[in-house]
Amino acid sequence: MPVDHRERAFESAIEYHLTTHGGYTKATPAVFDQERALDTTQLIPFIKETQKETWDGLEKLHGAATEGVVLDDLGKAMDSRGSLDVLRHGFKCYGKSLRVAYFAPAHSMNPETHKLYGANRLTITRQLPFETTSTKTLDVVLSLNGIPVATAELKNPMTGQAVGNARYQYQHDRDPNSLIFQFKKRTLVHFAVDPDLVYMTTRLAGKSTHFLPFNKGNGTGAGNPDNPHGYKTAYLWEEVLERHSFLDILHRFVHLEIDEREIAGRLVRKETLIFPRYHQLDAVRKLEATSKAEGPGHNYLVMHSAGSGKSNSIAWLAHRLASLHGADDQRVFDSVVVVTDRRVLDQQLQNTIYQFEHKQGVVVKIDEDSNQLAEALKNATPIIITTLQKFPFVTEKIGVLPTRKYAVIIDEAHSSQSGEAAAELRGTLASEAIREHAKEEAEARGLPDYEEEILKTVARRGHQPNLSFFAFTATPKHKTLATFGRPPGAGGMPEPFHLYSMRQAIEEGFILDVLKNYTTYKLYYRLLKSVEDDPKLDKRKAARALARFVSFHPHNIAQKTEVMIEHFRTFTKHKIGGKAKAMVVTSSREAAVRYKLEFDRYLAEKNYTDIKALVAFSGTVVLDMNDEYTEVGMNKGIREKELPQRFASDEYKMLIVAEKYQTGFDQPLLHTMYVDKRLGDVQAVQTLSRLNRIFPPLKEDTFVLDFVNEREHILEAFKPYYEVAAIDEMAEPSQLYDLQTKMAQEQVYYDAEVEGFCKVFFKPKANQTPSDHALLNSFLDSAVTRFKALDATKQEEFKGLLTAFRNLYAFLAQIIPFQDTDLEKLYTYIRFLITKLPKGGRERLDLDDEVTLKYYRLQKISEGSIVLEAGDRGTVSGPTAVGTGMRRDEQVELSRLIDIVNERFGTEFKPADELFFNQLREEAVADSVLQQAALANTLENFKFVFDKALEGFFIDRMEQNEEIFARYMNDKDFQQVVTNVLLRQVYNQIHAEHEGQTPSAVTQDAPGR
Repeated sequence: MPVDHRERAFESAIEYHLTTHGGYTKATPAVFDQERALDTTQLIPFIKETQKETWDGLEKLHGAATEGVVLDDLGKAMDSRGSLDVLRHGFKCYGKSLRVAYFAPAHSMNPETHKLYGANRLTITRQLPFETTSTKTLDVVLSLNGIPVATAELKNPMTGQAVGNARYQYQHDRDPNSLIFQFKKRTLVHFAVDPDLVYMTTRLAGKSTHFLPFNKGNGTGAGNPDNPHGYKTAYLWEEVLERHSFLDILHRFVHLEIDEREIAGRLVRKETLIFPRYHQLDAVRKLEATSKAEGPGHNYLVMHSAGSGKSNSIAWLAHRLASLHGADDQRVFDSVVVVTDRRVLDQQLQNTIYQFEHKQGVVVKIDEDSNQLAEALKNATPIIITTLQKFPFVTEKIGVLPTRKYAVIIDEAHSSQSGEAAAELRGTLASEAIREHAKEEAEARGLPDYEEEILKTVARRGHQPNLSFFAFTATPKHKTLATFGRPPGAGGMPEPFHLYSMRQAIEEGFILDVLKNYTTYKLYYRLLKSVEDDPKLDKRKAARALARFVSFHPHNIAQKTEVMIEHFRTFTKHKIGGKAKAMVVTSSREAAVRYKLEFDRYLAEKNYTDIKALVAFSGTVVLDMNDEYTEVGMNKGIREKELPQRFASDEYKMLIVAEKYQTGFDQPLLHTMYVDKRLGDVQAVQTLSRLNRIFPPLKEDTFVLDFVNEREHILEAFKPYYEVAAIDEMAEPSQLYDLQTKMAQEQVYYDAEVEGFCKVFFKPKANQTPSDHALLNSFLDSAVTRFKALDATKQEEFKGLLTAFRNLYAFLAQIIPFQDTDLEKLYTYIRFLITKLPKGGRERLDLDDEVTLKYYRLQKISEGSIVLEAGDRGTVSGPTAVGTGMRRDEQVELSRLIDIVNERFGTEFKPADELFFNQLREEAVADSVLQQAALANTLENFKFVFDKALEGFFIDRMEQNEEIFARYMNDKDFQQVVTNVLLRQVYNQIHAEHEGQTPSAVTQDAPGR
């Protein structure tokens, strides 16, 4: 008989391991109380066994009704406080405290607590019916003393289903209102599992349920490595859900994150249950175990990408190190010092640790002065949160601290932590040992007192045996690695103790790839310019629009402001469901002030009321006319602390910054960044990474327009922090049409299907009907059927074409104002066709549903991408009746034209630029149309034809001299001078060559013909 390859075999394997090696027992589905969502056959015996006296006392009061009374009070407590809080801290029943779980103590000095911890009952129940109103069952439920704490839906690719189907099942077939699923009240985490991947969520919300990857990572990327001994996901039940591990997670990892903010005058409270992601769990536990084994005096560098959840990792680590005991049952560290500049971290640490301890005073935030820090260190406060700058003044406040052991956690470590401030920190926390060592050495060498002080200064810079440093950063510099990294051995360079790469964070969807849609202004200009070769666009109209943006002076803030605001209004404002924001990164405080002034002027001039900009800079800036500007004044009274919250509101769309907010600022609605500043290596990564925060399901991409930096420099900046960072070679719009042709040749989809899909998709809301969704699917399904008829190779090739078109259009559409609605229709159709095609290989299953569809439709409709019809393109106008009067400029040699325009317009064109005008003249003289016009018309009438032709010659040669081209298109006076000079030159030369004369022999005013 063949081996069972069905899903139940996968289920059995998990159950077998947990019950034979994981510390669980098997529970019976039939005894589960569906109305209470409890297994009372485990809960009541646990309470009786561990709290016999309390139970006996309750039984005297209530007799046979005791069990019901206890269960009723327990249910009320979990409904009001949540099951997590009740598991940790128990509940009251008629004045008596009852515990429903016991967690591991920090040391082994109390045998009774270890006995109670050992009495916990962890059970696994398979195929559990969880509702009284249906026969639906959960694949796996894990319970602690009869209280369900985790569920899992398992899928088996061998029978045609994968982890995506499990997620879909939770989203569409598990009612969040069922008691077992109600947020906080019973189960705390839900796993979607197949043999290759794991996803988790802590809150079921129907179709809006958001799952996070819970995978180990494969190298520096997403996924899981091959497991030669079994399933790739075996770590879930062999490591994470193992008895002691899972109890530890429930005890000291899971917590409720509460975010309160005022929106539109109302206080809004958002609760999120935090379950550690795998890399957080792995990092914190490895740091704890290694610290326990090594003791104080060691350094640990944690290189975790943006989006890794560093704040939670630091909170968990701080709490665990503060209570860490060694094998001798002595504390490894007397205090934990968290060094950070982030205001949000201190409150988060206090809230998180209070949930674990229910004690006040465990965490002290140093927000006053160095006296407060001195007092906290003197009292050995368990966890102290402070900035680095407060340490230089501590020693003079309290003198020498007694020798204690400290764990120092550094948030956002960088090279400054290896400088003077870090030396002061070491000198303060190791002052007694440094003093004694310096005194002994000075006496032994007979050194004077000042030499002893020098010895102290030298000693405080070095390694201190009572200090361990735990440095967190996404972007370690060389000095950071050298200071906090750990040598790999064999003479190798220092490396991080733990790594969660930018690549893995992007692939897992925790952050967005900010390089994906990165472009310099030169490329932005080139892409706009490339429309001249597009037969579907009006060449002259495009060129005129382009000229406004080309080759401006680097300090011309007015023109850059126009570029930014018009780009934002055209492309960015419709992103993220119309909530998108942008950041303008300037080179100085003065530049920020000038930009704010110009932004306000331009917005008022254009009467744009849909955009407001804020500015952020420190201190006071004085401009040319002795005008003084402050951040608060320019922001009309918004205080510095209020700015992040005000910027988060719908009122403000753009934030102009100088230094401030370029690091450590999390605003998920930031979509676009305009960079007008030279960015150093790490600074480039930190600054651009302000865009990478996700905002599911609406935020799909980001965009960077860089006026200053080169692509190659940005690529090199990202490489050290992202293994395979790459800025793709820029594509041309013509490639879209090439892809469109190739896709159409495969005849997988028909034009009528694309058109039909879009007619339904872009219906006005008032005309939408319940049958629309079915119609959309019908237009896709025919193409899916034809796709399935292709062989495997053709399928992969065609899917590659679809993906390339989707990605290329999504990028180019942010830059080029396409007038081709067919491209937008095809893009929309392809976007959803891809989701319905069969998944091959290890491709993730993406299940777009009506929620995503709805927001996408709103976004695209608001962009107006499909509003344009074929007849809306406009026409190419011929010459119009204009005045024939022309200015009689004196005849000049072409070699003098450069001197004239430089003198008149303040330009700095060089003699070499004369070549550009020479080539224009020769091209015009050789043009047959102009030859006929010149020979058949007076100079005045020839001007009508020449003006239009000259503009075309400039456009054709714009790449050869962008500066002259831009000036010609932008400046009417400049254009008139150049046109009139060239007009006479060309007209006279055509006549001279026709009559066999040299051009110089032609008189200034040729006779009329």
